[in-house]
Amino acid sequence: MKRLSTYFALFSTIIAVLAGALVLFVARFRGVIDLTSFWMLAPFALVVFLFALVVGSFIARPLAELSAKIRAWRAGDTQVNFEGAGSLQEADDLAADYKRLLDSSYAQLADLTRQEKQQRQLIGDVAHELRTPLTAIHGTAELLEDPDLPPALREKFTHTILTESERLSNLVNDLLSLQHIEGDAQELNYERVNLRPLVQEACDALAAMLAERGANLEIAGEAPDVLGNRDRLKQVVSNLVDNASHFIEPGGHIRVELYGIEGNSVIAVKDDGTGFGDTDPKMLFERFFRTDFSRARNTGGSGLGLAIVKSVVEAHDGTVEAYNLPEGGACFIVAIPSIATS
Repeated sequence: MKRLSTYFALFSTIIAVLAGALVLFVARFRGVIDLTSFWMLAPFALVVFLFALVVGSFIARPLAELSAKIRAWRAGDTQVNFEGAGSLQEADDLAADYKRLLDSSYAQLADLTRQEKQQRQLIGDVAHELRTPLTAIHGTAELLEDPDLPPALREKFTHTILTESERLSNLVNDLLSLQHIEGDAQELNYERVNLRPLVQEACDALAAMLAERGANLEIAGEAPDVLGNRDRLKQVVSNLVDNASHFIEPGGHIRVELYGIEGNSVIAVKDDGTGFGDTDPKMLFERFFRTDFSRARNTGGSGLGLAIVKSVVEAHDGTVEAYNLPEGGACFIVAIPSIATS
């Protein structure tokens, strides 16, 4: 068997025999000894081999112990201690490297497990979200088959199908958007962005919808420029304003504030609606989470708007938080690193 101790002993023996032979050859050349003295190399080689074997075994012991630990770990003993024993620096370094490899493997396994769990949960959530509008469309379509259906009901059921179809379309678009953001966050095209006109553009695009819901919108303040993707940042503002419009009464107010603080450009969207009560603010940014399930369904929300906001903001190395306002309503704060000014 090829062992370090054996190789060490053989190598030491060869070196010792060669050195002894050289000494005897020189002594023979000078006439000090005769040829029979060369037979002394055999016992000398044996002694050297045995001595080197013992020394080699001592040197190889830390490696053998590390090998035993690895076998024990592979057998299922997760309590194995891979800390170095201090008897051989190389063995300690190898044990440390192996421990780092294990830690990395555990982290990767945990990440894969988390991703798999998220995938399963996402599939279940999507199936759940699709079931309701599909059921409504199917049931309404069956009612429309009745040839004696009054025109008023026919118009009502047709409107229901169109509404539910639009909600399905919004859900699919939001899912594709979320997948694109999370999958290609590093491939977004970034440029210098002035936030005030960007916020104005996003709000102008929502003007008709806000007017229909009776929402009063106000934009105030300025913020330093940021390095970002204009379309994605506009989507953040649109989703936050749209979300606020769902939870205010007709005639309610939405205020978008811009300012800079501690090296960050901040977009704060406030409303005077119902707020989100005792709900954990972090849960608001989870996929398909709703504080008021039935109300959000009636407004056609996909439950992905705030999840998209979180993904976009994090892709810009920023943060997003939410809290209830003391006077009522909710406030969502987006903070993105500002471009340093010289």
